Amino acid sequence: MNLRSLSLATLALLLSSAALAHDYRAGDIRIEHPYARATVAGQTSGSAYLTMENTGRQSDTLIAVQSPAAKSAEIHTMSMTADHVMRMREVDSIELKAQEVVKMQPGDGYHIMLISLTAPLKAGDKLPLTLTFRKAGKVNVTVAVEAGKNSAAEAKRDEHHQH
Repeated sequence: MNLRSLSLATLALLLSSAALAHDYRAGDIRIEHPYARATVAGQTSGSAYLTMENTGRQSDTLIAVQSPAAKSAEIHTMSMTADHVMRMREVDSIELKAQEVVKMQPGDGYHIMLISLTAPLKAGDKLPLTLTFRKAGKVNVTVAVEAGKNSAAEAKRDEHHQH
């Protein structure tokens, strides 16, 4: 491979990496890698995850989420009790203190619950999601649906809104 070909290959790799990195900003809030796991047959709800970073000097608060991909979207939290019981509940908001990072991830902490999906979430799909922050306002993000380790047990957990 000659130097020119190597340079073009490197440039193509950098551009494709940039296209895959889906980051957004709302004021001092940076939102990184919004994604959802593909759902399994019969699953009527799903979860979306992302990372939020407050790069500012004042706190802000995520106060609402919404998506046309579901009849409703809610901010939820999940934790394990000392006796290994999974507890999930809706929360009104997530405070982001100055310079704080909140990472939503499967199995622990916060996630966005998409209830009564309008269509199954299939790997490769994209869905719109609007996040509303008290100070930074609204930001529209695109959630990439990824093939995940979604098992029947995880699908049951993601249906927890019926508890």
